[in-house]
Amino acid sequence: MNVLVTRPDARGQELVELLNQQQIFALHQPLFSLEAGRELPILPSLFSQLNVGDYVFAVSKNAIDFACNTLAETGFKFRRDLQYFSVGIRTASYFAEKSEQAVKFPIHFENSEGVLELPEMQALEGKNLVILRADSGRELLAQEAVKRGAMVQNVECYRRVLISEQLSEKISLAKRSGIDTIVITSGEILATLVELTANEDQSWLFECRVVVVGERIATLAKQYGWERDKIIVSQKADNQTLLDVLVNNKR
Repeated sequence: MNVLVTRPDARGQELVELLNQQQIFALHQPLFSLEAGRELPILPSLFSQLNVGDYVFAVSKNAIDFACNTLAETGFKFRRDLQYFSVGIRTASYFAEKSEQAVKFPIHFENSEGVLELPEMQALEGKNLVILRADSGRELLAQEAVKRGAMVQNVECYRRVLISEQLSEKISLAKRSGIDTIVITSGEILATLVELTANEDQSWLFECRVVVVGERIATLAKQYGWERDKIIVSQKADNQTLLDVLVNNKR
């Protein structure tokens, strides 16, 4: 097994190092870099305007990092009279550590669907819901929360910036390096990978196994052209779970 890790930032490099420790060859080739979001400056005033008991939802560790840094710079602390949520146990633990507040999360399904099943999310009439997120991503949580009566404010905490410089050549290098397994942690990464792989490398791409996070991205991979037996699903997005999935499917 030779693995291409497309996850951006330090977490992608960390996964490569974990794989190398297991004697699995891995390359880190992120498709995006991360930059501070345009709406970060509004966070302190937005938090101060929320009502007691309103909700704050963090989509990812990246959103948490950018939000926490901005609030720390302005001397603003996370309010104790708000309710905090995240998508999974590890992100929730990270959010709790950074915010020094209790963070709720779904136990069975670490995704937006799981969050929407929480008891607190059933009756949202009159609630304000702030979603700390990237410049793009799934809209399910926001859309469903609005249907249930919430007033939703998406906050762009960070932006994904396409690394376009020689990216198609770097993907071709991965092919020549014997890569046969690709780790994909978002639908946007999947779409970009397909779009930026040169025509002459497309057959190689669809012969690779893809390790994706969740059934939604697995369905997208099948729609793009991967055979179902080439798609391996990780139910969680943290590096330890991804490592376990890769080791268990080593060949």
